[in-house]
Amino acid sequence: MLQEKRIAVTGGKGFLGTHLIRKLTENGCRHISIVDLPQYNLTDILDIRRMFSENEPEVIIHLAAKVGGIGFNQEKPAELFYDNIIMGTQLMHEAYLHGVEKFVALGTICAYPKFTPVPFQEEDLWNGYPEETNAPYGLAKKMMLVQSQSYRQQYGFNSIFLLPVNLYGPGDNFNPRSSHVIPALIKKCVDAIENKENEIAIWGTGSATREFFYVEDAAHAIYLATESYNNSEPVNIGAGYEISIRQLTELIVKLTGFTGSIIWDKSKPDGQPRRMLDTSKALAYFGFQAKTDLPTGLRKTIEWYRENRNL
Repeated sequence: MLQEKRIAVTGGKGFLGTHLIRKLTENGCRHISIVDLPQYNLTDILDIRRMFSENEPEVIIHLAAKVGGIGFNQEKPAELFYDNIIMGTQLMHEAYLHGVEKFVALGTICAYPKFTPVPFQEEDLWNGYPEETNAPYGLAKKMMLVQSQSYRQQYGFNSIFLLPVNLYGPGDNFNPRSSHVIPALIKKCVDAIENKENEIAIWGTGSATREFFYVEDAAHAIYLATESYNNSEPVNIGAGYEISIRQLTELIVKLTGFTGSIIWDKSKPDGQPRRMLDTSKALAYFGFQAKTDLPTGLRKTIEWYRENRNL
């Protein structure tokens, strides 16, 4: 019964974290700790230990991560590797030492090999090296899966590992230096309309495909898994479809009302050629199936950005 447990959500002030906190609260969870900067720096072992002393969590949901789009991954690969691996490794180890009942680790689709057959199946995780531009981040997060399975085998520690696909939705990161593709495209279109500009530039060729997962659906998936899934076998969570970046751009252009030209900067990388998850295990293991279609989710995200862009 999660409602009676002391739950700590790392990254609880972040994009996914705020939606998950809302989902937990709506489902009657009354003892939730938000573990985030500046109060707790999870790369600092002393802060982690202080967090356990102050909150005494029985369940930890580890969302905290340093993350960004292709440009950010190229600019900060060492930080993305170090910060993410050190947070996950130290936090899970201290959770084991402090007798935490359940640890929920969030991985990333960036952990999959570059040329994984579509749809990505969990069994494919170790069949090659990740796409180079985000490999340091993807591999750092994937080490939590190794740790989860090792700690279950040796210590009987109950931890699970979820693999979400690219998230989007209200409250997303719209900073052009570190945002992912959907908020970056929405910002470009809305700002171009506002500034009466007649063209926008988009990275790559537009041929790469992606799957996009509405953040409220993601929060629901994490809640269901936390409540009822107890195995270290990794599980994909996503929407189960793919769309090309070119098609996505055309859809966002239409929904925002931008009428100018699109310039494709083919000197920039496309990233991984294709991404789409097989989400059948999430349905089989804890009954999750995404409900929000892409146009509906995009409309809500565009509306949120227009209302909050100047705040």
